[in-house]
Amino acid sequence: MNSWLRHHRDAVRHALQRLFDSPLAALLTIVAIGIALALPTTAHMLLSNVQQLSRNVSAAPQITVFMHANAPREAGVAVQRHAQQMAGVKEAKLVTRETTSSRLSQAEGLAEVLQVLPDNPFPDMVVITPSSFDEREILALRQELQHQADVEQVQLDAEWTRRLGALLRLAKQAVLVIGLLLGVALIAVTFNTIRLQTLTRQDEIAVSRLLGATDDYIRRPFLWFGSLQGLFGGLVALGIAWGVAHALSEPVGALAGLYNLDFHLRPLDTLDTLLLLGSSAALGWIGARLTPEPALRK
Repeated sequence: MNSWLRHHRDAVRHALQRLFDSPLAALLTIVAIGIALALPTTAHMLLSNVQQLSRNVSAAPQITVFMHANAPREAGVAVQRHAQQMAGVKEAKLVTRETTSSRLSQAEGLAEVLQVLPDNPFPDMVVITPSSFDEREILALRQELQHQADVEQVQLDAEWTRRLGALLRLAKQAVLVIGLLLGVALIAVTFNTIRLQTLTRQDEIAVSRLLGATDDYIRRPFLWFGSLQGLFGGLVALGIAWGVAHALSEPVGALAGLYNLDFHLRPLDTLDTLLLLGSSAALGWIGARLTPEPALRK
């Protein structure tokens, strides 16, 4: 075990030495990898913030419960109380027929029409704000409310909800596709870099073989070189994402304030940061591992 750890320690030292042997080329490669990784990373960060905003935004889709025109006031109050006790309901507000009539009578052209009507034509309404944007949960709320006593119709702003959900799903898929494509690009960059490394170190490889070095021993520094290159590229991507979050934090906060929203742009959390660094190092390792055996055997 100690021998295995010592071999990997030596391989890491040799990989770092190779990075420092050509610092400008290594820096440019790491920056290129970092910029490539920064695109899906920043997009994922912004999408996560949009999803968080969609959970907290006050302009949530609403469910409007229309009572029968001849239903007593107690029926509307009962529906309101029942809705307040339902899971997934953020707010339930009773809007009486008198409130609706008074509000519409202030609109231009409607006051005269309402005055000639013998009775108030508007029913009591219960306006419900769901606490979730999940379409299935909202439809379940609508289904349950439809079966309440004296309820004539339940109107759901489903189209708005579907559009928001479709946009978020499209954004997720786009980020995933971009991440996969740029991950392949990272593998290709690492592959070419390791290929050049093997071509410029043929004499060193040949001497190592004469001294009895195994294939794993020769390949190990190259694998660590690819992993470290990917890891440093991930750190650059993380720095770019943090810079974007810092640069946009103030204008996003000011925009949210105009809509009375307590929202601040958040950088990547700990889990996403670890996933980014781990994935970038793994992609670098894959690129190095794909280096063909003949390149190490010459």
